[in-house]
Formats: sequence, C-alpha cells, structure tokens
Amino acid sequence: MIPCNKCGESNRDNAKFCMYCGYELPKKEGTVSTTPETLLVKSKRKKINPPVLIGLIVGLGVIVFIQQFVFKSSNTTLDKAMMEYAGEINKSCPVMIDSETRLDNVMAFPDNICQYTYTLVNMEKNTVDTLQLKNSVEPNIVNFVRTNPQMKYIRDKSVTVNYYYKDKKGIYLFMISVKPDQYQ
Repeated sequence: MIPCNKCGESNRDNAKFCMYCGYELPKKEGTVSTTPETLLVKSKRKKINPPVLIGLIVGLGVIVFIQQFVFKSSNTTLDKAMMEYAGEINKSCPVMIDSETRLDNVMAFPDNICQYTYTLVNMEKNTVDTLQLKNSVEPNIVNFVRTNPQMKYIRDKSVTVNYYYKDKKGIYLFMISVKPDQYQ
C-alpha cells in the first residue's frame, strides 16, 4: 500500500493517483513512470519565468503593431481604393468591348494587383492556338496600359494589371500580366 502525501489515505501499490483526493502518489523506489497521464501532470507543473512571459507578450504586441500600422497602412488604403475602382467598372459589366471580346469583371487583389477578366465569345480552347493568340495580343495590351488616359490611375499607383482570358465556355485560355516596369 502507498500512503498519500496529501491526505494520508492508503492506496494500492500500482495506483498513480490517490483514490480519495486525486493527488499524485509518490513513486516506488527504482521506478520511473512515463505514462501519458504522468507526463501531462509533470508538464503542468513547469512554471514559466514571469519576465520571459512578459517579454513574449510585449514582443508579440510589437510585432502586431508594426505589421498593422507600419507595413500595411499604405497598402490597406491602396487596396481599398483599388476595390472601389474595380467596383465602379463592375457596375457596367458584363460589357462587350468588340464583337469578339466581353469584359466580365474587374477584381482588385492584395499587393497592388488588378485583374480584368475577359471572355472571347466566339472561341473555344480546342480550336485556337492560345500561345500564338497571347503573343499577338500582348504588345497591344502593354501599349494600352502604357498610353491610354483611362489607365492613368493604374500607372500612378504602380499597379500590376492582369488580363485573364477565357473561351466561350468559360475555360481558361491565357493571362497577360503587365507589371509597372513595363509601362513606366
């Protein structure tokens, strides 16, 4: 029998905890208990040094502050402005640009990215050479972003503009990405 160090009651030799008060019983000489229950109880007893705990809390607070107010403040404002820009264009979407091309929507993404999604209404992916089509359209798109007055806001804010093309069934064809270094 093992006496409990807390309440003094006797417990079976193989018991790990007192059946009267729940307190962990002393170990027999020469045995080491490594059961999950014992390890959990042992890990609960470890104390964290208060200065270390305070340092961790303050450190996390500083990191959150820097991330929210230093790095993101200008991007958040620009992201909101880009969403408003996209929202204004989307009010008139979908809209036919020409007899082959329909602008479906404009989306603003984080990190200063704006995407125009187009459908080529008379094409199917299996009937067109997408690489050749992309290569023939890309110079005109880059020039459009570089020179068109309607794209002034995009240029002023150094936005990356993605032109995402789908076929008439909505299947992805290709995407052209115009980065600021291509139009500035």
